[in-house]
Amino acid sequence: MSTQISRRHLLGSALAGGAAVVASPLMAAPVPQKWDETVDVLIIGSGFAGLAAAIEAKKAGADVLVVEKMAAFGGNSIINGGILTATGCPQQKMHKIEDSVDLLEKDILVAGLYMNDPKKVRVLAEHALSNYEWTVKELGVEYLPDAIGQEGGHSVPRYVTTKNGSGSAIVTKELDKCKELGVKLRNRCYVEHIIRDEKGVVQGLQVREGYRFPKKDSGKTKFIKATKGVILCYGGFAADVKFRMYQDPKLNETLDTTNQPGATSEMWRETAAIGCLQVQADWIQCGPWGNPKEKGMGIGWQFNQTAAAEYGIWVNSEGNRFVNELANRKVRADAIMVEQAGGKKCYAICNEPNCTPFKKQRPGFQDRMLEMKILDKYDTLEALAKGSGIPYENLKKTVDAFNEAVKSKNDPQLGRYINNDQVPMVEGPWYIAECQPKVHHCMGGVMTDMECRVIDVQTDEPIPHLYAAGEAAGGVHGAVRLGSVAILDCLVFGRIAGQTAAKA
Repeated sequence: MSTQISRRHLLGSALAGGAAVVASPLMAAPVPQKWDETVDVLIIGSGFAGLAAAIEAKKAGADVLVVEKMAAFGGNSIINGGILTATGCPQQKMHKIEDSVDLLEKDILVAGLYMNDPKKVRVLAEHALSNYEWTVKELGVEYLPDAIGQEGGHSVPRYVTTKNGSGSAIVTKELDKCKELGVKLRNRCYVEHIIRDEKGVVQGLQVREGYRFPKKDSGKTKFIKATKGVILCYGGFAADVKFRMYQDPKLNETLDTTNQPGATSEMWRETAAIGCLQVQADWIQCGPWGNPKEKGMGIGWQFNQTAAAEYGIWVNSEGNRFVNELANRKVRADAIMVEQAGGKKCYAICNEPNCTPFKKQRPGFQDRMLEMKILDKYDTLEALAKGSGIPYENLKKTVDAFNEAVKSKNDPQLGRYINNDQVPMVEGPWYIAECQPKVHHCMGGVMTDMECRVIDVQTDEPIPHLYAAGEAAGGVHGAVRLGSVAILDCLVFGRIAGQTAAKA
């Protein structure tokens, strides 16, 4: 007991400028003597999850404020690829694709190496169709009506694509809904501390308004009280090289990231400091389909994945297929790294007829990639091989073997799913782009219960008035997140978090 009192005394005596000497559990900031502002629900982060939480909390009658540290709203969500898992959607039915909630659930668990919380996975799978319908009916999001895609690790094609090929098509609709409902949105508002009182209850935030990324001392300090709760939707830390290397040393500065610059670790450190249970933070996903000729997420990944992985092939610089092009992201990223360690490059290849689905999903993108010189075009396979430095005879042998797999709908070499719309790769022109893994998604995060309440590391009980959803929360995806499941995760659990907080 004496140690605890002494620690609190030291924390309190170190304060300056108007804060009380009552310190909260672990290393949490003290409760201020006076709050500058009070709301019901306070949400950190303005991506898919944060805005979904805001919409639901406001609809439930709460006074809601969303704070975003960057100048623009949307975080990584606004540069997301705009693909959403939608098992049972009209697009699947149009293409006569058989799918089920059980199969989606199994795919997520298998990719996650069964490190996922099975109850949360079941919730995701059961809400895939209703979530898609919510985005259409409630938000007015527009998807391509006749396109259905397949990301790696999924047994069948089951993702729909926004009309503009970006997550911005969802985020902007969420922002519009927030404004319509009267949700307060505040950008350039950096969270310094989450404030827990001496009983462990989260009371609010210490922020810096007028913050200018990445200057931590910019802006003016302000204390905002949340009478019902704080919802953590601050995303991952893939852009924070130092912190990601603590978790996985091989993810050093030589690897680019798909994330926006603000995807850093401050809130991961802060939630650890106030006693949130954090899990699986060292499970960090690299997107295998990145293009090294452009920075960040870019657009080149869309050819590498939507054209070549789904309808073409991936080969190394010797012209050999080296991985199932529709394996999960970790399997493919690791396979590329192995090839690179052996001095080889890795390429995505597709021919014109098999690019048709890609061009439907991403109109105009192929031409833009050619103009940017991140995609190369050749009239013949032989010219492609010569231009890329790949041995032609071996590449032709690889393509011929794959064409037999297409005809038989069976890939004995690598077990690849053969899409119903796939045709043998015979006619040109031919297209090729390089593949380079980029740090993409953090599977870990704070542990939450089924109502999105954050768990205390000391008591294993929910921390009063603290909730989390999206990439800030762990336990959903396990070892590997399947592509196109991120938006599903963020929206489903973001909505649950908002509903739970509003009832507090």
